[in-house]
Amino acid sequence: MQLIVGVGDMKVADDPSAVLATYSLGSCIGVAVYDPEVRVGGLLHYMLPESKIDREKAARNPYMFGDTGIPSLFKTAYQYGAKKGRMRVIVVGGAQILDQNDLFNIGKRNYAMLRKLFWKNRVMIHYEAVGGTVNCTLKLELSTGRTLLKVSGAKEIEI
Repeated sequence: MQLIVGVGDMKVADDPSAVLATYSLGSCIGVAVYDPEVRVGGLLHYMLPESKIDREKAARNPYMFGDTGIPSLFKTAYQYGAKKGRMRVIVVGGAQILDQNDLFNIGKRNYAMLRKLFWKNRVMIHYEAVGGTVNCTLKLELSTGRTLLKVSGAKEIEI
């Protein structure tokens, strides 16, 4: 069963038949977490680094912003029995797609916020594919923890 994680969305599950997938990660960041012991996985697709730009929108949809979405992802995974020390963490996206003149740097700002938050909370990244100028797709199979990355213009790889 495929669970689609849209833009500004998050899903966490413990159903071994589930495959979490998110598409069109450009300047957005995709964060996947997986605890192999309890087979709990989660996937977040956030658009912007900080919720302070629109507190009302962040209250309605915390997954839209990195500073509110990332804590929600981890807390929800913990509610399913995941433990931080066992979790495999994967980060992809943060590309420069629609901002070729470096005017807004959304991808870089999204990634910088994530690194700061992870450093502060002692979260280790096990794999990352961040930057570039093309979008990508990320999939996480909960039965095995197998994670697949498809970068536009290249074939899908297991990471």
